[in-house]
Amino acid sequence: MNRARSEIHCEEAYSMGITGRGIGVAVLDTGIYLHRDLKDRVKGFADFVRRRDRPYDDNGHGTHIAAMIGGNGECSEGNYRGVAPGCSIIAVKVLDHRGNGYASDVLMGLRWIRAHRDCLGIRIVNISVGSLSRKDMTENSALVKGVNAAWDDGLVVVVAAGNHGPGPMTVTTPGISRKVITVGSSDDHKEVDVMGSTMVDYSGRGPTSSCVCKPDVVAPGSAIISCKNEENEYSAKSGTSMSTPLVAGAIALLLEKYPDMTNRDVKLRLRERAVDLGLPKNQQGWGMVDVGELLR
Repeated sequence: MNRARSEIHCEEAYSMGITGRGIGVAVLDTGIYLHRDLKDRVKGFADFVRRRDRPYDDNGHGTHIAAMIGGNGECSEGNYRGVAPGCSIIAVKVLDHRGNGYASDVLMGLRWIRAHRDCLGIRIVNISVGSLSRKDMTENSALVKGVNAAWDDGLVVVVAAGNHGPGPMTVTTPGISRKVITVGSSDDHKEVDVMGSTMVDYSGRGPTSSCVCKPDVVAPGSAIISCKNEENEYSAKSGTSMSTPLVAGAIALLLEKYPDMTNRDVKLRLRERAVDLGLPKNQQGWGMVDVGELLR
């Protein structure tokens, strides 16, 4: 497990035999490549971009995210294992080969997840996708209504804060939703490459335009190593897109240990057990997720 990921202390969960077994995590992204670390993890696939039936990822972002959540680390002898290697991944492709997409596809993906949640055992939705378009930056936007509907159905929705910081009101939609769990980066002071641009202090900061304090929590997001959309290969990526699956994976571990928890219970537990980093609330929210504290 690489240094940045080990900061959330998964080892304590593994020592108790908790790996996220029985928990389905839906990943709304660019799809998924059946890397050897992931082949046994993928339980479902839907494509709202090219309408294909078989899993694929023509960008690599979705594969990286999915393996951070549930990769078994086989090709690296466990060094780059996901946070919840026992969970199931349901990949929903809503972004194209450039990592771009339409709100309408994201909304269709969310509706598909809600319709298939019971048959696929979906408890968590990971959305490392965001928009800073002016029309989307209100709580009445279609994207916010879409994630709120998923939350109201009982799903734990985990959303990236975006990479447009460090100014205020730079949390992207749908991360501005007051219901979902919005995740920022705990280590964005490091200079990194994000989608081809050199960035520092990139994590989206609150408050939102409705004066909601965001993000809710933070997790490492700088130079995180995970699966690449090539056979047996790994690569490093940075951004709040990477912070988000660390939290989604931690929640999968939590729900295995406490399967009767509601999404509201999960959010309250995150608030109670987050580690205060001493940063402004509009940067760290309640603090950094620590798996050991979360499960204790």
